[in-house]
Amino acid sequence: MQAIMKGLEKVKQELAGSENDGPVSETFRKTLKEFVGAAETEGRNADALALYFGEDPARCPFEQVVATLLNFVRMFCKAHEENSKQAELEKKKAQKEAEMEIAKGINLTKKGVK
Repeated sequence: MQAIMKGLEKVKQELAGSENDGPVSETFRKTLKEFVGAAETEGRNADALALYFGEDPARCPFEQVVATLLNFVRMFCKAHEENSKQAELEKKKAQKEAEMEIAKGINLTKKGVK
């Protein structure tokens, strides 16, 4: 149980950190909030958490529940990093396009002056 609660705490920290990501991870953040709500409610019971992940509690040992939760946390962290990188690339692309538009405007002004 302690491992599950520790894993949920990591998920909640990532959720809090993702609040500043803006629209790039809005859908993922919504899904994560739903997961955290369900996991906190059911997290005190490993069988209920196994059911949440679509596993049969009779065939899913506690260790597998913890491994599934930790895998979920790892996947979230990876997706969060990828979303952040994509947002940064889009920001740089938009900035470069804006600079090119400004440069075009300056060139057109110079040509019109001659």
